[in-house]
Amino acid sequence: MASRGKKKTTMAKLNRERKLRERRLDKQAKKDARQHASAQHPQRTDDVLTGDGGHSIGSGAEQPALEPVAQSHIYA
Repeated sequence: MASRGKKKTTMAKLNRERKLRERRLDKQAKKDARQHASAQHPQRTDDVLTGDGGHSIGSGAEQPALEPVAQSHIYA
């Protein structure tokens, strides 16, 4: 098919597309900033937060072993 030569895109559609491009650029900029910030301040992943004032316990800390629990099904 041949093109008609006259552009039929409305200004409303052009404005929507422009806003969409701007939102995508802003989102990408925020993503890049987060990645840059996390690269500057890497966090240790082997720490577990305890919830008591921000102190943490390393993953090598002794923890009691859990005992298995057996369930019995009683049929009446």
